Amino acid sequence: MPRRYPVEFRRKVLDLIEAGKPVAEIAAQLGMTAQTVYNWRNQDQIDRGLRGGISTNESAELAAARKRIRELETELAVTKRSNELLKAQSDPKGGGRSSRKS
Repeated sequence: MPRRYPVEFRRKVLDLIEAGKPVAEIAAQLGMTAQTVYNWRNQDQIDRGLRGGISTNESAELAAARKRIRELETELAVTKRSNELLKAQSDPKGGGRSSRKS
C-alpha cells in the first residue's frame, strides 16, 4: 500500500520545487522516489488550473459518490430480497382471508 504523506509535507516539497531545487535531489534527501514528487507536482498543477485533469476535490467527490452508490445498491438488494421473502411467506394461492359470509 502506498505511503501517505501529510498535506503540509507535500506543500513544503512543492515549495522546494518552485524555488528551483531539482526533483531528484529533493527525492533523494527525503528518501522517496522522484516519481512521487513528479506526481505531486502534476496534481498541484491540475489543482491550480494550469493543466487539464481531475482536481483533488473532484476526485474526492467522485470517490464519495461511488461509495454512496455502493451503499444504496446494497440497501436496494436487501430490500428486494426482503420483499421476495415476504412474498414467499404469503398464501401461495394469492388469497388472503376469505370474505365468506356465514
